[in-house]
Amino acid sequence: MSRIGRLPIDIPEGVTLKQDENKLTVKGPKGELSKEFSPLMTINITDDQVIVERSSDNREDRSLHGLTRSLIESMITGVTEGFAKKLEMVGVGYNAKLKGKDLELEVGYSHPVIIKTEGQIEFEVDKNTNITVKGIDKQLVGEMAAKIRSVREPEPYKGKGIKYVDEHIRRKVGKTG
Repeated sequence: MSRIGRLPIDIPEGVTLKQDENKLTVKGPKGELSKEFSPLMTINITDDQVIVERSSDNREDRSLHGLTRSLIESMITGVTEGFAKKLEMVGVGYNAKLKGKDLELEVGYSHPVIIKTEGQIEFEVDKNTNITVKGIDKQLVGEMAAKIRSVREPEPYKGKGIKYVDEHIRRKVGKTG
């Protein structure tokens, strides 16, 4: 049995789960998320716990077991606490600012780059160089942070670019002579 999949998920107060065949809807204080899961998994909702069970012991079912449990746990965490990714900009003249709900980046190009918000994503800018991406959907927060980072990825010689706060850039030695 999957070590992760067999663990029960505790349902905190203020969170309601509704199951409609393969679709699970999680409602909490920060919002609502819904996702469709594989029909091979059985999701049992009790008063204070969610237990994911699989129908057989074949390879596909075993791999989906832990994934399904982790996705449900992320949905519950998202609607109660939310998720955030922090990025920082390194470079002379690099800055970020909010334009309405969208994010405007000036990262050395001849024009500013505008990143539009998607879904329930929010941007926060601190000191013109620190960007925080917040939301209740873990996947969407990660995708949006990766999209911002891809505008100007950090380069290994001077370390200029947009990077995650906890990311370490391996530096290379430049030319000598």
